[in-house]
Amino acid sequence: MFEWILHVIEVGGYGGIFTLMVLENVFPPIPSEVILPLAGYSVATDGMSLLSVIMVATLGTVVGTMPWYIAGRVFGARRLKALSVRYGRWLTLSPSDIEAAEAWFQTHGKRAVLFGRLIPTVRTLISVPAGIAHLPLPTFLLYSFVGSLLWTSLLTYLGFILGNQHERVAEYLNPVSDLVILVIVAVYLYRVVTFKVK
Repeated sequence: MFEWILHVIEVGGYGGIFTLMVLENVFPPIPSEVILPLAGYSVATDGMSLLSVIMVATLGTVVGTMPWYIAGRVFGARRLKALSVRYGRWLTLSPSDIEAAEAWFQTHGKRAVLFGRLIPTVRTLISVPAGIAHLPLPTFLLYSFVGSLLWTSLLTYLGFILGNQHERVAEYLNPVSDLVILVIVAVYLYRVVTFKVK
């Protein structure tokens, strides 16, 4: 997995990073915890611009959050819950997941969008109640951008400072990234098999 992500970044450059971050937010096939350090590593080894990588990754994240925001805004809580009853097994999204995200948003308001970008899993789901609540699009984009900028800056910079230790990074990150993917697939399959609507 380590080598594959590096290949996408090396071949696709900034576009590859952007695409990976969009996909990670629409449906997380590869977590940003793997993508961004490798993007930072590419800055150190391939002469890419650190600032450009951070900005492209941040924009990819924000673009990736839009389908969830639009779904919440267009369908509303009631229809989304109905859809989750019907298709939730395959999306691994239940009405209670939507209710939990709504409760988080109602408790923290628009700050939930900002700080939610720093929390795994919540990063994706928080867009749904923001759309349901009809949070103004400019506000949603601003808070998503700021929260995503913090997250992408941290992880990309970590990869950048480790860039001159490629062999050590590969030695540890390659099995870890493979394990992360296996865990994601295992959790998905477990949720599909055990999915129940409360």
